[in-house]
Amino acid sequence: MKCDVLGFGAVAVDDLVYVNAYPPADAKLSVLRSERQCGGLTATALVTAARLGARAAYAGVLGTDDLSSYAIARMRSEGIDLSYLRLRGEARTIHSFIVVDVTKNTRNIFANHIDFVGADPDWPETEVIESARVVFVDHFGLPGMIRAARLARAANIPVVADIERASGEQFAELMALADHLILSESVVGPLTGKSDPSAAARALWTSDRKAVVVTCGAEGCWYLGADNSHSPIHQKAYRVKTVDTTGCGDVFHGAYASALARGSNLSECVRIASAAAAMKATQTGGQAGIPNRTAVDAFLTANG
Repeated sequence: MKCDVLGFGAVAVDDLVYVNAYPPADAKLSVLRSERQCGGLTATALVTAARLGARAAYAGVLGTDDLSSYAIARMRSEGIDLSYLRLRGEARTIHSFIVVDVTKNTRNIFANHIDFVGADPDWPETEVIESARVVFVDHFGLPGMIRAARLARAANIPVVADIERASGEQFAELMALADHLILSESVVGPLTGKSDPSAAARALWTSDRKAVVVTCGAEGCWYLGADNSHSPIHQKAYRVKTVDTTGCGDVFHGAYASALARGSNLSECVRIASAAAAMKATQTGGQAGIPNRTAVDAFLTANG
């Protein structure tokens, strides 16, 4: 089956705890409420792409334990194609504990990556990767990610990358294969030695890329492409009442990939991604607040 956006990486089960203020060391405080959602870089991006109308598929490795079963059920309920999911008894999802400060609208994430596999080095089959319109990669299962990205680039399929760590030869190889590189300000600063996101975007540009985007949260993002490779463009963040920023970066990536798969140009991809991320910030949790395409279109009509 052909798909619009194919991913292999991070799938998490997020246990969110909401408190009035994040505590100092050795403190005790009351929990306002708690909830469980599916999360993870790739899973959240794929859910976003699916809600925005894309045919999304997941082809990574998960387990047979209760947390994996929960994540699989949530992805299936979102219409994500799991035909290429590989199950392995010893594999696990990422399990994250997220403390949300409802006063400052910030969150702290404690993620357990033990036994999470991500992309397998020899999976999925080549034809599956070559059938996608967009391939989405993150940094979990680097050999498998590099293989998938290499196959995609050879087939002229766009590779959208969300990489939160970028040290070592394999990271560099994966980044070089990503022709749509979307990184957060916190990653590109240490990576490039540039404190200015515009300068960091220029430092990451190569002639092999189609786009470099540096996301800066409430400050918007800077992006450049083939038509403006020397002069990054600033996309302002849409002003909304922020409730919870959990997953906003992943939503940005998924909305960008969805727009790219349906043929949008760079500026339109960034605009749609910015709107979807802003709308998500008005809702709690990583995935529950992801908007659908009708809502995003209406938001853009109202906000320009």
